[in-house]
Amino acid sequence: MNDQAPGDGGAGRFEGSFLGDAARIGPRTRMECKICWSVYDPAEGDDVRQIPPGTPFAALPADWRCPTCDGERDQFMALDEPEDGAPESAEPDPIEIAKEAAARFKTVFTEIFNAKMRDTPLVNRSLSVETVGFREWEGGALGVLLAPWFMNIVLQPAAAEQAKVGDKRVFSFPSGEYEFVFNERPELGPYWACSLFSPMTEFQSQLQASETAQAVMGALFDPKHRSSDGDQAGEIRARREEEERRIEEAEAAAAAAKPAESVSRRSLLRGELSTGPGQAPGGSDTAAGGSAEASEP
Repeated sequence: MNDQAPGDGGAGRFEGSFLGDAARIGPRTRMECKICWSVYDPAEGDDVRQIPPGTPFAALPADWRCPTCDGERDQFMALDEPEDGAPESAEPDPIEIAKEAAARFKTVFTEIFNAKMRDTPLVNRSLSVETVGFREWEGGALGVLLAPWFMNIVLQPAAAEQAKVGDKRVFSFPSGEYEFVFNERPELGPYWACSLFSPMTEFQSQLQASETAQAVMGALFDPKHRSSDGDQAGEIRARREEEERRIEEAEAAAAAAKPAESVSRRSLLRGELSTGPGQAPGGSDTAAGGSAEASEP
């Protein structure tokens, strides 16, 4: 064995570990004994020497030896190294989480539209699939999924869910509590959906639907929309009935339907987005999970 000290140019020391420069050995780099091929994995530590998991190779005691063949630590070679010196435990980028989820939803539901929904009477042919306002939320991704036959708030969780398709859960936001329904697709994974509109016949353009979706995301995190007395469902129901009465009077007087924006946007900005369990937000009478999206294959 070569007895030169680490870092003095001796090729026999830390052959796979940058000639003894321990500072260049990553904290999670796995090291392999060149004598018996045993691997030291920092994630596992060493039970023989009672080295706890999470101990980097460079932090091992000076007298540590291979637990299999008793070879000296300087006979270990780097088995795998972090690429380009990138941080090994970097936190996920919230922007990337949101962008990737939005892209997945758009791709999957565009394919569903083209393959199954395009020629059905449920679709509004003025609209196309769009993802609006996606953001990271509690490690997952939250945004509005707009399609020619529905508009839902969708939440893709960060981790696997102990839920089955059709299960309901109430999520709390600054504007109130909302009931979501669990769904799962092989090409998309698990997600929760809160129904806003279905069908989408009241929207006259993609721009109008997209602006409504943006208003939804803004109102969702606005505490001004939270009911002061806690009876959100009752308050929303009363406001909706009054709104519908005034709309009917206006339609009768004008002999024409009001544009969807004058109804939906006004409702959202007055707080009709937030609902109690079982009540669909956004002025729609469709229960969360009773949308056409939930019923199609």
